[in-house]
Amino acid sequence: MRFHATGGPEVLRVEDVVVREPGPGEVRIRVHAVGLNRSEVAFRRGTYLDRPVLPAGLGSECSGTVLTTGPGVDGWSPGDEVCVLPASSQNDHPVYAEEAVVPARALLSRPPGLDDEGAAALWMPLLTVWGMTRHAVRLREGDRLVVTAAANSIGAAALQVARHLGVHAVATVPDDRHAAALRAAGAAEVVTGDDDLRPAIGGDGADLVLDAEGGPGVGRLVRACAPGGAVIVHGGLSGEPTPLPAAGYAPVWLRRFHVREVTGDAAVLARATAFVRAGLAAGTLAPLVDRVFGIDDVAAAHEYLESPERAPGKPVLRIGQPNR
Repeated sequence: MRFHATGGPEVLRVEDVVVREPGPGEVRIRVHAVGLNRSEVAFRRGTYLDRPVLPAGLGSECSGTVLTTGPGVDGWSPGDEVCVLPASSQNDHPVYAEEAVVPARALLSRPPGLDDEGAAALWMPLLTVWGMTRHAVRLREGDRLVVTAAANSIGAAALQVARHLGVHAVATVPDDRHAAALRAAGAAEVVTGDDDLRPAIGGDGADLVLDAEGGPGVGRLVRACAPGGAVIVHGGLSGEPTPLPAAGYAPVWLRRFHVREVTGDAAVLARATAFVRAGLAAGTLAPLVDRVFGIDDVAAAHEYLESPERAPGKPVLRIGQPNR
């Protein structure tokens, strides 16, 4: 799949492209399923951190099987079942394809018991949430967490992690259509629209806010924090600049976060993956797959990815026949 001009979902095309052989430190994989992320929408539009080099591919997270390895790759062999993490530019290693070349450092062994779609949807949300709640800030049992735009994949993962840690989680969403699903995922309270957050948070306010929206609404989130709390902005769904809030609020830490803070450091990544695998084994963490699309429906998949009708979890693109 490639696009030759930036724009809406209609620019996406399924094309026959020769896949190169893996270079040093790379592997070639057969792709089974791709986890879809909002960053791919921004990349397709030409508004992401990395600007697309046209014609460009898409995607950074998938499940697959190793086909061949490049020079200097140790620890991986043909036939290994793997998950690919978002650890490099989509210009260099796109995965919306039947076969893809990816960095060996982006591979994790596929956890047992997961199907193709679950393996493709697992890591990006949970690694991002781990990075914000256990690395950038360390949440403790009994702390109070607010998750904005909670019906997306990272929001749903954050609610799971909150329950796993014994944290009181408040989910914010535009309306209550997904309230039951968010409570099932781990939300103690669901706040809709611009309703006051403080009654749902309780105590002195939030210890941590995970904000997917950015923009001027950050001021409201800062005011909902307890003294010494933190607001971490990990997305830009509002499409507006995020101003420094005006005076008149408790001392709060405000910062941005990107998953490459986890995937770009081997030691940090090892701690994060151990946390996720332990949660999988305990049954407290799991991939949340929303809808599954075929590769020929990639434009429809991107329309859904941008839609307010999305249910909690991650849309997935199925590539070929199921592997398991």
